[in-house]
Amino acid sequence: MKVREGGRVINTVVMLATGVNADGHREVLGLHVATSETGPTWNEFFADLVARGLTGVRLVTSDAHQGLVEAIAANLPGASWQRCRTHYSANLMAITPKSLWPTVKAMLHLVYDQPHTHAIHARADRLLDYTSDKLPAVTDHLDHARADILTFTSFPVEVWHQIWSNNPTERLNREIRRRTNSVGIFPNREAIIRLVGAVLTEQTDEWAEGRRYLGLEILAKSRMALITNQPEQDTTMPALAS
Repeated sequence: MKVREGGRVINTVVMLATGVNADGHREVLGLHVATSETGPTWNEFFADLVARGLTGVRLVTSDAHQGLVEAIAANLPGASWQRCRTHYSANLMAITPKSLWPTVKAMLHLVYDQPHTHAIHARADRLLDYTSDKLPAVTDHLDHARADILTFTSFPVEVWHQIWSNNPTERLNREIRRRTNSVGIFPNREAIIRLVGAVLTEQTDEWAEGRRYLGLEILAKSRMALITNQPEQDTTMPALAS
């Protein structure tokens, strides 16, 4: 967002977190306007969420911005982190030769398309075997990211589609952009918060009155899976954030 400050126009960023509560409905967790997207600003954002009562988070889905990932680990130590599959695909495409990207992309999608965890890891092994001789840089990239892009497999299969990417939040971002494009340059940061906050309030009301994003039975199953896999974790109902 562009804003006037000190007699000049500068760029700012709007940080946003959404989550799924214990009732299965999505809601906006927080909004923050910063000069740039850095580790300290992400840390400030998450610290504020925790100070205002955010607790019980089991999973956070995001891109791999280093400052963001570090802020998640520092402020939500009990939460797993899922690297957004859509963002990761774009990252992998950037280092893959253009002629081979369609094949690598198709094989990566096959990894996600498997019906259970064992099959997913078997497909991931096949992808690494394919790239190991032809594309060593791609192999290293995939091997390094493997655990983070497959975190979703620790949760019940019924929620995989909802948690393995940041696409729902990206759709919300597009709606915010549509509503703010007509403004062009904001007179101050408070004006950004008023307009974006109004959009988020409308969206939260729609989510609260609409269908659950995750059913209660699935949430309960997620809880039991996490208790089984992580017996030393807090056993409150899981919350999922992105």
